[in-house]
Amino acid sequence: MSGISRRTVLIGAAVVPVAACRTEQKTRAAKLPATGQVLAATADIPVGSGKVVGDVVLTQPQAGVFDGFIARCTHAGCVLTSVDGNTIVCPCHGSKFDLDGAVARGPATQPLVKAPISVNGGSIVAG
Repeated sequence: MSGISRRTVLIGAAVVPVAACRTEQKTRAAKLPATGQVLAATADIPVGSGKVVGDVVLTQPQAGVFDGFIARCTHAGCVLTSVDGNTIVCPCHGSKFDLDGAVARGPATQPLVKAPISVNGGSIVAG
């Protein structure tokens, strides 16, 4: 009988794909949109919440006020994939950010990096 148990092999086989997914998620470089590119309609970003659009997180903390952030966690560079109510959530290690990009819960210690956006009529545009 070898020194590695069947259980160890099965656990290892289950962990490797998960680790590979997380590594891919952490290392994918942000591709910020070109200046002037329309990212979303202002009506698509809920007041008191936000939405991930490509590699940018768009938020509307209060009516008519919009912010943009690079969709990468400042802890380990994981891709941010969702906004849950008024919280931007990192799926990798559980960091949470307020709609203004400030750290609400670690392990991240730095706020999200701003992505330049502007509002043009009813559209949010890059730049």
